[in-house]
Amino acid sequence: MALLTDVGNWVVVGTTVAIVLLCVGLHFEVLSNCGRFLAYVSHRRRPRVLVLILVILTTHVAEIWLFAFGYYGLVEIGSLGSVRGVIDITGLPDYAYFSAIVYATVGFGDLTPTGPIRFLAGVEALTGFVMITWSASLTFLEMQTDWQTSRR
Repeated sequence: MALLTDVGNWVVVGTTVAIVLLCVGLHFEVLSNCGRFLAYVSHRRRPRVLVLILVILTTHVAEIWLFAFGYYGLVEIGSLGSVRGVIDITGLPDYAYFSAIVYATVGFGDLTPTGPIRFLAGVEALTGFVMITWSASLTFLEMQTDWQTSRR
């Protein structure tokens, strides 16, 4: 019942929903526009795949930073949990590191979330898994087109 009565938990849930919507929207826009952009890059397939990979990696890094800003805001400004471990969190870059290990579903090792922000960390792992899988699917389709074109 604490979830229904604690305002802090609702702040974390609202922040999590907002960040996930931003990530999904960003990912959708980048991937949907990537096909149009790649048509102008080159008529040769291999440079298209390389550009696609660089665009996808950049998008994932941007999404990791969106979550890092969420952790920073919720912990440093809102006091809605903490990230503890063998290293001290000294600023936004440390939250970006934590976000990257959660987003890539590497798991907790030297840092773990405590308090209400655990919800953000759990949802980030799921979101990262879905975004990475989505990117892998598009990369596979682009490479499959490259392989079919190479055989001709």
